[in-house]
Amino acid sequence: MGSESIGGITNDEKHNGIAVSTKEVDTGAQLAAGLSGTLDPEEALRVRKKIDRHILPLMCSRVQFMDKTTLGNAAVLGIETATNLSVNQLGTIFYLSYLLFEYPQNLALQRLPVGKWMSTNIFVWSIALLCHAACKNFKGLFLVRFILGMCEGSITAGFLIVSAMFYTRKEQTLRVGYWSQIMAGLIAYGALHIQTSGFEPWQWFMIITGTMTLILAICYWFLFPDSPTTAWFLTPDERVKAVQRIKGNQTGVENKHFKKEQFIEAIRDPKTWLFAAFAAFDNIPNSLTNQQSLLVASLGFTYFQTTLLTMIPGVVEILTIYSGVQLAARLKNGRAYVGAIYFVPALVGIALVNLLKWSDTGGLLVGQFMTGVCTTGLVLALSWLGNVTAGHTKRVVTNTIMLSAYCIGNAVGPLMWKAPYKPRNHVPWAVIALCYCICPIILLVIRVLLDRENRRRDSEPLNEAEEYYIKKVMEDGKSIKVKVDKEFMDLTDCQNCDFRYVL
Repeated sequence: MGSESIGGITNDEKHNGIAVSTKEVDTGAQLAAGLSGTLDPEEALRVRKKIDRHILPLMCSRVQFMDKTTLGNAAVLGIETATNLSVNQLGTIFYLSYLLFEYPQNLALQRLPVGKWMSTNIFVWSIALLCHAACKNFKGLFLVRFILGMCEGSITAGFLIVSAMFYTRKEQTLRVGYWSQIMAGLIAYGALHIQTSGFEPWQWFMIITGTMTLILAICYWFLFPDSPTTAWFLTPDERVKAVQRIKGNQTGVENKHFKKEQFIEAIRDPKTWLFAAFAAFDNIPNSLTNQQSLLVASLGFTYFQTTLLTMIPGVVEILTIYSGVQLAARLKNGRAYVGAIYFVPALVGIALVNLLKWSDTGGLLVGQFMTGVCTTGLVLALSWLGNVTAGHTKRVVTNTIMLSAYCIGNAVGPLMWKAPYKPRNHVPWAVIALCYCICPIILLVIRVLLDRENRRRDSEPLNEAEEYYIKKVMEDGKSIKVKVDKEFMDLTDCQNCDFRYVL
C-alpha cells in the first residue's frame, strides 16, 4: 500500500506494530506531540479562566432553549385561542422533529466546525421563532415547531462536545450546570403590557424572543470556538496548554473521522442504554414545563400574576442545579448519590399537589415548584455521560442515543395531560411520581456497574506501554518523529485500559 501523508502523519508508518494514521489520531495530537512534563497549575488556571471568559457567557445565554418556556408562556398569552391548537400538540411536534434529526445533527457536529454549525442552527431557530407571530393555523405552527425541533438537536449535543474539548472532567460537571435557563416570565409579563390592534401579546412575545436569538446567532458565528486547537482567543502557546490541560480526561479533543468500530461499541455498551433509559423516564415529566403556566392559571391567578409566578421555577432550577453540581464536584465519586437525592424534594412536591385541598393555593404552588428540584439529575447525567465515554465517534453515538431518548420522553409526556383529568390531574402526577422513582434507581445501577469495572481494571496486571508516533513538521520545514501520548489516540473507554470511570 502506498504512503499517504496528510498534516505530517504517514498512514503506513508503524511503531511497535501499531499503524498510526490520520483516522486514528486525535486533532490535539499535533499540538501535544513530543511534549513532556506537567503543565504549571497556575498557568493551567490562567488558561482555564481565559476559556471561561470567552465560552461560558455564550453557553449560559440559552435563548435558543426557550422553546419550552415560550410555548408555555405563549399559551397564557393567547396562542391556543388564536390558533385553535393545544400546547400538548405543539410540544409533541417539536420533540418528534428533534428525535428525527438528532443523529444527522450529531454527525454534522463531528464532521463540521462545531461553533459554525451551532451558530447556523441558532440562526435558523431565530427565524422560525419570528415566524410564529405570522402563524394562524395548524399548518403554519406545525412547520415552525418542526424547524425548531430540527435545530435544537445540535445545541445540547454541541455543548457536550465543546465542554469535553475545553474542560477537565470535574470542570465539565460544573460547566454543564452553568447552562442556566433564561427566565422568559419577565418577557411574557412585558408582552402583556403591549397593546396593539391586530397584533396580540403572544405574537410580540415571539418577535422579542426571536430577535434575541438572532442576535445570539451572530455572536456565536464570530465568537464561539470550534476547538481548542483553533480557538481564536488563544495564542498558539495557549492552545498547546489548553490541550495539555485535558490530557487527564483520557478522551482527547476530537476526531473528524467516523469510526465504525466505535459505533458498534457504543451500541453494545450497557451504560449507553442505561443513560438513555434515564433520559426517557426523566423527561416524560418535562411536559410540566409547558403545563406550568396553565396549571398556575387554573388556580385562579390572572394572566399578569401567572407570568410573574412562572419565573419562580426558573429561579428554583438555577439554585438547585448550581448547588447540585457544586456538591457533585466536591463529593468524591458522588455524582449518582447527589443526582438520586435531588429527586426526593420533587416526590414530596408531587405528594403536596395531590393531597392538599384545592383551596390551599399557596401549598399547591409550593408543591408544584418543588418538582423542579430534580432537574439537577438530568444535568449531572449529561455531564457524567461525557465523563465516562471516550472516543469521539463513540461520544457522538452515545450523545445521540441519550438525546433521542430525551426526545421520546418529551414527546410522550404531553399526551398524558387530558381534559378529563383536570383540574387536579391526578393521573399525570402519578405517572410523574413513578418516573421520579425509577430515575434515581437507574443512576445508582450505573454507578454499581462502573465501580465494578474500575475494580476489575485495577486488579489486572499492568501491560507494557505501547508507543505511538507521528511526523511533526518543524519551522524550518524538516520533519521529525515525535511521540504521541495514548490520551490523544482517540481510543474509547473500553479500548484504553488506563481509563477509569468517574463515579
